[in-house]
Amino acid sequence: MYFEEAVQYLLSLGHETLTIKLGLRNTELLLNALDNPERSFPAVQIAGTNGKGSTATMLDSMCRAAGIKSGLYTSPHLVSITERIKISGTEITREDFATCATVVRDVSEQLLRDKQIEALPTFFEQVTAIALLAFRKARIELAILETGLGGRLDSTTAANARLVAITPIAMDHEEYLGHTLASIAAEKAAIIRPGVSAVLATQPPEAFEVLIQRCEEVGVVPIFEDSAHLVEDTTSDGRFCVTFESKRHRYESIWLGLRGEHQVDNAAVAIRLAELLRIPPAAIVTGISTATHPGRLELIPPFLLDGAHNPAGCQSLRDYLDEFAPRPLTLIFGAMRDKRLDQIGEILFPIADLLILTTIDNPRSVSIEMLEPIASRLAKGRVVKTQSSIQALRVATEMTPSNGLICIAGSLYLIGEMRPRILNEGTEDDYST
Repeated sequence: MYFEEAVQYLLSLGHETLTIKLGLRNTELLLNALDNPERSFPAVQIAGTNGKGSTATMLDSMCRAAGIKSGLYTSPHLVSITERIKISGTEITREDFATCATVVRDVSEQLLRDKQIEALPTFFEQVTAIALLAFRKARIELAILETGLGGRLDSTTAANARLVAITPIAMDHEEYLGHTLASIAAEKAAIIRPGVSAVLATQPPEAFEVLIQRCEEVGVVPIFEDSAHLVEDTTSDGRFCVTFESKRHRYESIWLGLRGEHQVDNAAVAIRLAELLRIPPAAIVTGISTATHPGRLELIPPFLLDGAHNPAGCQSLRDYLDEFAPRPLTLIFGAMRDKRLDQIGEILFPIADLLILTTIDNPRSVSIEMLEPIASRLAKGRVVKTQSSIQALRVATEMTPSNGLICIAGSLYLIGEMRPRILNEGTEDDYST
């Protein structure tokens, strides 16, 4: 297949969330038929509700600073599916993606013909296999895998990583993971298996109890992220200068590459992982300070892009906006309809001088009709309804004063729609097309 054909084939399997099929059997059969590419390299698996992508990105940056040939697998992507698979910090080429996708498709169809599986592996299962196949082909030295959803039945768990981490757990994806913090924590805790080394971030008490119980059940001694860290300075746009002190080393006055105070905790987890991988301190410092993560408190003046999509993530965004955002503040908001919209609205809507509601080109997108009563109840500024991200951008640029900030939030899918226009077109006239 050519790249475009490969993308269309994967999309034909159904939307990755709407058609999600939690379970490891299909992935394990698929990887076995591919001669188990995951056995060609050691792996780190990172699960959690918020911060797992940022932690993975920082760890990958440290590996590259140390000269380790790393493979990074994250989800979702913003614009191109190739963003999900990076080798030594560079996106997989379209040609290599297509080559690996063709192999995975052919093997998947053969498994179906042989009746080893009842249906083709899903979008996420096949993309995970593509990533692991690409990593073997590139002869990486370490794979860093961001868990897609949960952990117990997520495809990345089939890679059998021997080093795992769980970032802060909060309420999200309840329809798949359960409606209590304990049930969600149990799904994520399942990546802690006999023989692994498990790093645990600071957790809410209910989640912490579940994680500790899991460690006891499988005979794993948890490794707590318990470094002391001191915030020494901040920039006007929300980057933090921090000194971290672990049992192994003191990391003096590191300027974090990623914005927001919540990144201090993510950096601490990444440091603990890096120490377990015996990455030199100088590379740890360089990696943290140079890490980038598009769509996460990403500042492209006058725009701030943040994919916050659950209450905990939105609270981190709110904290940032309260401390660092200039006024007046315009908020462009669009989300998936299965999110806790009332709670998110309570956090974000009151601080906007102008709230622009929009829809996303996604079958899970919340409608304006669902958002409007929440906005009417909670917003303190003006509320404007738009029917597309293009229209929302045009309205925002027309109505926001030159000294203001336009924050785009609610979903990474919304960021994915808007970011290319902001980067490549950049004038308000462009948003009218």
